[in-house]
Amino acid sequence: MNYQKLSKEISYALRHAPHEYELELDEYGWVQTEQLLHSLHEQPVWRNVSEKDLQVMISQFDKKRFEMENGKMRALYGHSTAKRVLKEESEPPEFLYHGTPKRFVSLILEQGLLPKGRQYVHLSEEIQTAKQVGKRRDTHPTILKIEAKKAWANKVTFYHGNEMVWLADKIDRQYISILE
Repeated sequence: MNYQKLSKEISYALRHAPHEYELELDEYGWVQTEQLLHSLHEQPVWRNVSEKDLQVMISQFDKKRFEMENGKMRALYGHSTAKRVLKEESEPPEFLYHGTPKRFVSLILEQGLLPKGRQYVHLSEEIQTAKQVGKRRDTHPTILKIEAKKAWANKVTFYHGNEMVWLADKIDRQYISILE
């Protein structure tokens, strides 16, 4: 295990781009360790990383960059993201986007978007951000277009996660299409 590379990957995820990893940081920068591991496991190079590996990584460096406690982990400094706002219902823009591997598209079009191992479905206002997220699991992801305003009008709840991410409990299939 290359702990220096793992440290760099986690630093990027927790300090600069939690939206790319679909991580939900609290207002103090904490993320559930299980959620971080789930996200790392989506990349082949980190498929076998365990909580023990995270502990070893933290202990190997003199400069304390991370801390873990009570099933959570956080970066201690160097954040470039805005402070997380507590989730409250918010009216979304007309359309939102979701990047996903091609292999999941037929299931999503059948069942809708579900949070799976996360608390919420993650969506983006920007197509480019959705592509970045999707590329973590597929070099040519499918971009799904969500009729968010129509879903909101039909009582689907949305939350403004941060400046890059919108969250929803789930998105029914009738609001989803493939972006051409």
